[in-house]
Amino acid sequence: MGEVEVELYWNHAPRTCMNFFELAKRSYYDNTLFHRIVTNFVIQGGDPTGTGRGGESIYGPTFEDEIHPGLKHTGAGILSMANSGQDSNGSQFFITLSPQPSLDGKHAIFGRVKRGMKVVQKIGSVATNAQDKPLQDLKVLRASTALVADAHLGL
Repeated sequence: MGEVEVELYWNHAPRTCMNFFELAKRSYYDNTLFHRIVTNFVIQGGDPTGTGRGGESIYGPTFEDEIHPGLKHTGAGILSMANSGQDSNGSQFFITLSPQPSLDGKHAIFGRVKRGMKVVQKIGSVATNAQDKPLQDLKVLRASTALVADAHLGL
């Protein structure tokens, strides 16, 4: 569908950024699916099993939340960690499709879409089943890193 470039917030969430950066550098995200898409809410990926139940961090199975009080889910394009509860971050991430204040304080924000928001919106509009799984496979073809503060997702 196109390329998405994200800017990482190293000053606000250094461990979370390092996790994402290192996983991208190691090709961990290559050929992984966006396994969950909820219209006007989020697109979620980063699980190598494609089920929404897999993935590990560079620190071990999970790592603690890095919630910065100055960062909020104020609009579309916010990059955050997906989790199953407090301090359960692994490799999964999501990008918001609209403001989501209900996620504030529960999910670590660690970046934003810098370029390619139209691609994100296109992904966010695909047909899904009742479990929010896309009816067609949408993959991160290649995740690469550039500079210390940027990561690129080729979709």
